Amino acid sequence: MTRNTVYWICQLGGWSLYGIINIFFLLLNGTSPEQVVGVFLTVLYTMLVTHVFRLWIHRRRWLKLSTGRLVPRIIVAILIMSILVDFLQLATLYLQDNLAAGLDLTPALLNILTHMTILFIWCVIYIAYHYVERYNATLRYEAALTEMTLNRLKSQLNPHFIFNALNSIRALVDEDPQKSKKAITQLSNILRNSLVMDKRSLVRFQDELQTVKDYLALEGIRFEERLRIQYNISPEASEFQVPPMMLQTLVENGIKHGISNLIDGGIVHIDALVKDQKLHVCVRNSGQYVNGVKKKNGSGVGLTNTKQRLTLLYGHRAHFSIKNENDKTVLTELIIPQH
Repeated sequence: MTRNTVYWICQLGGWSLYGIINIFFLLLNGTSPEQVVGVFLTVLYTMLVTHVFRLWIHRRRWLKLSTGRLVPRIIVAILIMSILVDFLQLATLYLQDNLAAGLDLTPALLNILTHMTILFIWCVIYIAYHYVERYNATLRYEAALTEMTLNRLKSQLNPHFIFNALNSIRALVDEDPQKSKKAITQLSNILRNSLVMDKRSLVRFQDELQTVKDYLALEGIRFEERLRIQYNISPEASEFQVPPMMLQTLVENGIKHGISNLIDGGIVHIDALVKDQKLHVCVRNSGQYVNGVKKKNGSGVGLTNTKQRLTLLYGHRAHFSIKNENDKTVLTELIIPQH
């Protein structure tokens, strides 16, 4: 059941229940059709006004505000909504002369106070629900993070990569000492970033990209001319916040399960741009993606962890996909919203 479905069930069910309870007590004390219509109008307009308020909350991102900044806004909003509901109700009854003539209305001020109480309860329930949901999501993320750490490290910096990198560096020591020193620095950067990634939930894209460049430089020592790299990075993408080591996982997956299996090697092409306040990343690599096949070497662990991290951090606002763009190229797409 989606969040939107839950909202509509609670919105329609809650206000309907409120109306039924009011009508029940009116019937116990003796009522007129006009009073029932008054209750119906109150329910209808409060339902409409609170729905519009919900859209406003999400558009303005009020739920991300601190309590000190949120509370004054909610109080003002409740007052405005109460006055609006009262105005709509009175305007409707005024236009319907046959109803207004026989309806005993509560004084306007008392009516507004009643609406404020009702809307206050609605706001408390709605905001509390989102705070609890966010808190539970944080708990799920922290619990899953520990379990995911070993798998992420295994999938991102697996022993085979470290072994191959060290062998490549060892071969360079006598042949090209300066290049071997640079390779050691690149390997140390990757290891350092992998160790600190659990302390930071987000990093700048340009820092993540530098880690990828260090990784590809090391793989370039091993693959030599078999590995070709292309970048197309927009300036706006540099400062965008992304989960650490995520891009590196996608690139390593492309090399490990694509290019390394090709005799002539292949190309890794990385595109990144910001569109509609979202970072769009495309990683293309030579090879073919076989969906649904679990290989003995652990293929799929890194991609599974990527999907889990995106879901825990962004919910349904993020997007991840991997597919064959054509018979020679695998396309991995990643869309990350602004956090």
